[in-house]
Amino acid sequence: MSEMYSLTRRSSPLLLSQPHVGLEIPPEIMSRLTAKGCLKADTDWHIDRLYQDIAEALDATVLTATQSRYVIDLNRDPSGASLYPGQSVTELCPTSLFDDAPLYKNDKAPDDAEVKNRRVAYWQPYHDALKMEIKRIKEVHGFVLLFDCHSIRSVLPRFFEGRLPTLNLGTGNGIATVPELEKLLEEIAANSPYSHALNGRFKGGFITRHYGDPNQDVHAVQLELAQEDYMEEIPPFSYREEKAQQLQPTLQKLLQAMLDWANETYRPE
Repeated sequence: MSEMYSLTRRSSPLLLSQPHVGLEIPPEIMSRLTAKGCLKADTDWHIDRLYQDIAEALDATVLTATQSRYVIDLNRDPSGASLYPGQSVTELCPTSLFDDAPLYKNDKAPDDAEVKNRRVAYWQPYHDALKMEIKRIKEVHGFVLLFDCHSIRSVLPRFFEGRLPTLNLGTGNGIATVPELEKLLEEIAANSPYSHALNGRFKGGFITRHYGDPNQDVHAVQLELAQEDYMEEIPPFSYREEKAQQLQPTLQKLLQAMLDWANETYRPE
């Protein structure tokens, strides 16, 4: 356990990463945020709760951030390089909200030195833990299934037009896993009650693209969910149990399919 993350270690080859669910913000940073920023609206609300029973049922390890993405974005390149060149994005240490409003009061945004310090203090521990779990799981099973769990408001004109599909699968345009697994997951999404996209607006962030390495038997997939399908998208951002229960079987099918595929693919002759 670390104050930067919580880790529930289990025995299957499935590893769930939840980098944007954290709500903690150190007081020194919180005091510099705008009133709108203090609402933490851009959190991947309730993702840990949404996946909790599924992870337990599938014996999956779960790594969950405790710090807010406003402190540092754990799914960004530590160099600050954009994941989507030419498109609107938020930074490693965000300075604006998803609706493009300022996150900090006037002249209170972090400078380069503070960004560097945050990278060491907040970004690195989560990624050290992620690397450790990937290594551990591979040593046990010979392969790893990394599933990066995300959600976002269903309508955000800054990032995409119209209403976002419910299920947004990302594999970094195919670099983070093999075509067979990618196709299988897309088929499950297409046959679900929900709209879907594969490598659409959300192709997988730093975690998916950096750690997914099918040549080394590490298969990574990101799922960005439209929040409307399991929660209220306005304050106080309440969890909607009935909607969540309708969505959870589809999430479990996706994860179970990854396990079934891997057991078939890596089964001893």
